[in-house]
Amino acid sequence: MENMKTPGVYIVEKNAFPNSVVAVATAIPAFIGYTQKAIINGRAALKKPVRIRSLKEFQTVFGGSSQAEFDLKISTAPNVYDLAFDNVAYELKRSNPAFILYQSVQLFFLNGGGACYIVSVGDYSSKPQKLQILDGISSLEKEQEPTLLVIPDAMSLTATECYAVQEQMILHCGTVMKNRFAILDIYNGYQNKVDSVAKFRKAINNTANASYSAAYYPWLNTAVLNDDNVSLNNISAVSRKTLISIVEKERADLREDTSIIISGIADSIDNANQEYSGHKVNKMLKASSTQYVKILQAIKQKLNLLPPSGAMAGLYTMTDITRGVWKAPANISIASVISPVIEISSEEQVTLNVDVNGKSINAIRSFPGEGTLVWGARTLESNSLDWRYVSVLRTIIMLEQSIKLATKAYVFEPNDSNTWVTIKGMITNFLTSIWKQGGLAGSSPSDAFSISIGLGETMTSQDVLNGLLIVSVGVAITRPAEFILVTFTQQMQKS
Repeated sequence: MENMKTPGVYIVEKNAFPNSVVAVATAIPAFIGYTQKAIINGRAALKKPVRIRSLKEFQTVFGGSSQAEFDLKISTAPNVYDLAFDNVAYELKRSNPAFILYQSVQLFFLNGGGACYIVSVGDYSSKPQKLQILDGISSLEKEQEPTLLVIPDAMSLTATECYAVQEQMILHCGTVMKNRFAILDIYNGYQNKVDSVAKFRKAINNTANASYSAAYYPWLNTAVLNDDNVSLNNISAVSRKTLISIVEKERADLREDTSIIISGIADSIDNANQEYSGHKVNKMLKASSTQYVKILQAIKQKLNLLPPSGAMAGLYTMTDITRGVWKAPANISIASVISPVIEISSEEQVTLNVDVNGKSINAIRSFPGEGTLVWGARTLESNSLDWRYVSVLRTIIMLEQSIKLATKAYVFEPNDSNTWVTIKGMITNFLTSIWKQGGLAGSSPSDAFSISIGLGETMTSQDVLNGLLIVSVGVAITRPAEFILVTFTQQMQKS
């Protein structure tokens, strides 16, 4: 107290309450992949985590989507085709690398996503590379805020490279950072269930950190792109002759002149202003050829085929904000999705949900009148009673990181009873708040958590001499009701 030399009344304010624990953010995903550009404030931002809050901000820094091109060819394989005209089967195959980060970020924001980090590891000039993506993962080690890791562009690598990236994602979350959660896609998750899921389970061997990840299946038929997003420019130049033959045959059957349209298609191949020329011809073709419209619809459907990780990151964010991290991100409808690529029945989901090695895959299913729902909430370590559920692991991470940051203020404070009581009170207030919100199970706070700290309780005299202050916290995390059993019995008539 200052020296009082003059008679009067002096007021001294003292802190009545201990420091409080503030819950850390739980749903800040980091997306890694390829973008059109990476420039922020005039400076290159390649392989640098950039925080954004909207799709518009993404477009400002990273640009838009890549220009997809497809080869239109007559199908040679029996029963493998995308279109058929006049008993001739055609297939559409992408002729340039597929980059899907942009569309996945769109799906993220459409499903309730907010702030996120973007790590651009390259542009669209070359195909995706495993080492570039791994460098992107390493760049996140200095960032503390991201809590989710999503890499949809891993699906454009080879199968072996994709699995290597996914194992590194799990290692990064569970060992390097220990405060993140990886959302994984199934490679070729639009194909046969038994094949793609079995290969994923066989390839992912990082079981020590498997609880820090969850996988979702199958891929989704989305509505991210509309009719205006596909045009003649999505058909490769080498396929224009095939297109001309289709249009000529259709117009000839209708006994209509084709010369103007055909010459326009040919000119659009060599025209210096191909985009403008292609736009004019595209309008003419749409107005005069139903088969051309069907080709564009098939291209749009292929481009709208996306892995679910972007949507799941958005649903994680929405659930955390509206209900809390302890609410399982499941039994939720996915926005801007028409249907899962593969329909899964209850019987078929058994092999996904329960696996002898614990590598559960969360199903995405379509239900009549309800839409497309996330129908699973397990981590890749579902054989563990502690870490079987996504919400349990993520809640523990939130509690650990929140308490860790709060207790950092007491480093180098006296290791005595005053500090112990203060820390215990601070954590008690925080956990009581979480219990009131429904994050902890129990009819009272004493049932929901326990906190031990002090000499003879968690520390010995030698611990104190060594500068160790040990706090032991036990919590009862609420778990999702994965199986609800309603039993009915008949009773005797009473009157």
